Amino acid sequence: MAQQMKTVAVWFILLLQSITYGERTRDKMYQPIVGAACFRRLNGTHQIGCSSTYSGSVGVLHLVNIEADLDFLLTSPPSPPYAPMIPPHLFTHRNLLRLKEAGPDIISVVLLINRNSDKMTQFSHELNCPNQYSGLLKPNISESATCDASNPPNSWNPWGTGLLHQDFPFPIYYIADVNETQTLVNCFEKFNNFDYESHALRSLCAVEVKSFMSAAVNTEVCMRRTNFINNLGSTKYCDPLEGRSVYATLYPRNSPENLTTEVPRSVNTAEKFILVTTRLDTTSMFDGVGLGALDSLMGFATLTQVAHLLRQLLPPQGSLPDPRRNVLFVAFNGESFDYIGSQRFVYDMENLVFPARSTKSTPISFENIEFMLDIGTLDDITNIKLHTLITTPLAQDFLKKLNNYASSPRYGFNLDIQSDVGIQIPPTSAQSFLRRDTQFPALILNAVPANKYYHSIYDDAVNVGFSYANTSRDYISLIDVSESKNYFNATALQMKVANVSSIVAFALYETLTGLQYTGNKVANPLLADEFLYCFLQSADCRLFKASSYPGSPSGLPLPPMRYISVLGGSQESSGWTYRLFGYLLSQPQPSVAKENCTNLPLHWVAGINGTGECRLTTQSYMDALSPAFLIENYDWRSGKYSTWTESTWSQFSARIFLRPSHVHKITTLTIGIVVLVISFCLIYIINSRSDVLFDDVPASNAALFG
Repeated sequence: MAQQMKTVAVWFILLLQSITYGERTRDKMYQPIVGAACFRRLNGTHQIGCSSTYSGSVGVLHLVNIEADLDFLLTSPPSPPYAPMIPPHLFTHRNLLRLKEAGPDIISVVLLINRNSDKMTQFSHELNCPNQYSGLLKPNISESATCDASNPPNSWNPWGTGLLHQDFPFPIYYIADVNETQTLVNCFEKFNNFDYESHALRSLCAVEVKSFMSAAVNTEVCMRRTNFINNLGSTKYCDPLEGRSVYATLYPRNSPENLTTEVPRSVNTAEKFILVTTRLDTTSMFDGVGLGALDSLMGFATLTQVAHLLRQLLPPQGSLPDPRRNVLFVAFNGESFDYIGSQRFVYDMENLVFPARSTKSTPISFENIEFMLDIGTLDDITNIKLHTLITTPLAQDFLKKLNNYASSPRYGFNLDIQSDVGIQIPPTSAQSFLRRDTQFPALILNAVPANKYYHSIYDDAVNVGFSYANTSRDYISLIDVSESKNYFNATALQMKVANVSSIVAFALYETLTGLQYTGNKVANPLLADEFLYCFLQSADCRLFKASSYPGSPSGLPLPPMRYISVLGGSQESSGWTYRLFGYLLSQPQPSVAKENCTNLPLHWVAGINGTGECRLTTQSYMDALSPAFLIENYDWRSGKYSTWTESTWSQFSARIFLRPSHVHKITTLTIGIVVLVISFCLIYIINSRSDVLFDDVPASNAALFG
């Protein structure tokens, strides 16, 4: 028995050694590459994005420096399939479509490398007309009436390539890290970049990318497969794009509701709201990459400062000429994908389910909305227009208020906001409201398009020209107009955001009070500085800490992701927005102790000093899930609501290795077959001669060994 145990132990040790040796061999063979993958999304009619094969796509590395390098791959590739490494200035619509047409037999992987970015002059993957098939549509045609896609120079995104909406038969992998890029280039130079005629005869440096997408065809097919499978198991093929929008009122609402679910909800028509909105989200081709600095963050920063400034300037609600007036601030999520958040908001108001019963307030309907001010993209803050579908006294009066403050020598903003009336309105949340009713009083504040990196990985702090001042001064309090110029020059981004925010806030102040604002207090550019730092550079920032519970874990030293994602996905941008609205729009309650500040709407936050303070808050979440996924037997091709879903996947990974040549593969296969044949022959010979080779032991000897 002891001998058997020793034998088992020896075999176990040998097994562990073989496993360890196998892992070491694998580590020597493969080197992982960190990056971000393009993934697949679907809507009611088709699919877009990228996918690898089920087991992973493999291609030989080839560095593309000029377009002639692509011509070489597409005309006479010596050892396909290849994986071209393309710098951003060559990652164009024309080049990517050429690779797509070549097919996966020639091009199996595409790598976008962060190299020679100084040669890049534009990089937008979005369509020339964002959300082209939603919003206000042409009569009897499912296409935007507010943007002419046939005339790109006059569109809302003149630099758009539309690559975000293409379906590619190969994976596309973005490698941002310079060291990772250099590793790929070194491998290419060492093994591939010489004697191209012999590529088929030798081992080459190759990359394997795994990013297989489970979903295919369109949302209708994918959801049907998912629902069918879910009856038998837990497999999912796709998930609806879903997130959370965030809203807050300037004053706490005083319109309680009967919480009995059997009683139909009714609207308090005496309540009136000015609706101030913006877009919370952004997107790009690659998973988890894309800050949307210009495409949505500037508008978001402006709305936040407008809300904070009004909270500080306005008297109590009861002192207003109409004490029933309020301001409703909303940051819509999912607007990049056919206005998911605003469509849901309109749907909920139509059905009297906004806000939810859990808020203990009466529902808000269109009867309660006095007018809407939608803050869109602010690419060039010196060239802003107020867009309306038709000319109205409301629009003319509000524009006059804006320009009174924009051009006032008292404040030195030196801006001139122009009027733009007509069907060509920007692709903003207001389109969801105007699609329901073209007479809806919507005003859109939007700059002339100037963002050459709209909806791309390069719409970042560099694109927007942000430089963090990192002062230790008070950024919450308002400052005097003369003091604001002590921290930043007039062309600094922080000053531009603060100036526009002040103009809008002053105009709303005059609308609510009936009195012209004559004070010297303006929006604090230091608040814009902290806000932009949190969303562009690091969530581990002072503003986020001040708006959180004292002692809460700090945010990651990375900017929060603002892609809408899916149920169960990252919703960190919504979470931080919820906290910011709760902090910047709330009323301090200095007389309430910490132990009594535990139930909403009271909320205990760290505050600017980190010591903790009680606040009376008004913010809340609402679902940003398209009504298409709520309506039974919805017609997925109707185009009425957004139908975007995201495919599921098992993993994203990339690694480089030496791919053996075809000759090597054939030689290995041939040797294996020869060894197999020889083995069978030997076994046959030994078996047929076993009586000679293995004589029986004589019985007398057998007794000795028994």
